[in-house]
This record gives sequence, structure tokens and C-alpha cells, in this order.
Amino acid sequence: QVQLVESGGGLVQAGGSLRLSCAASGNIFSINDMGWYRQASGKQRELVATITSAGITNIANSVKGRFTISRDNAKNTVYLQMTSLKPEDTGVYYCNARTAKAFWGKGTLVTVSS
Repeated sequence: QVQLVESGGGLVQAGGSLRLSCAASGNIFSINDMGWYRQASGKQRELVATITSAGITNIANSVKGRFTISRDNAKNTVYLQMTSLKPEDTGVYYCNARTAKAFWGKGTLVTVSS
């Protein structure tokens, strides 16, 4: 089992920045990819960014150039640096870790005001 705890969400004005963190614990040696997904009210959960254990990243087109994902394997933590935030970035951001299964955190709310 893998446990994931997100932090760093909050309220920010459009154009601002936030950094999300996700700390993994448990069977961390089995983790391959980690990533961030988000879900806006009334919408489906969508991929934001993923990163492999080797550091290869995949960024959604909607946030490319504004968001950066990084990973500190020594700290078992993945980060999402978000800049130039827009109101449409508002939602609950979930951390994801993949082994043979997918594990999810409980999410952290990001609200971007216009």
C-alpha cells in the first residue's frame, strides 16, 4: 500500500502562483510514475502532469508553460509548481502514484479568483 498526502492548496488571485506537494509513504519502493490530476466542480477528473521515476514528464496542454512537475525521490515527494494561474485552474488537485495499482491522495483545493 502507498499513502499520499497533499499540501499547498489555497486561494490565490489570477496571475499568482502556488506550489503543491505530495508526500508518499508506505511501500514507496514499488512506485513508478507519480502525478497530479484535478477535478473542477461538475467535471471529470483530468490529468495535469505526470513524472516517471527517471524524471520524464508529461504535461497537459492546458497547463504547459505554466505548470512544472518535479520529484524528489530521496524525500518521496512530488511537487507541482503552478504559475500564471487562471480561474479555470480552480479545482481539487489529487496526487497519484502508480505501482501495479493506482493510489490517490485525498486532494487539496486550489481556488483562483478573477
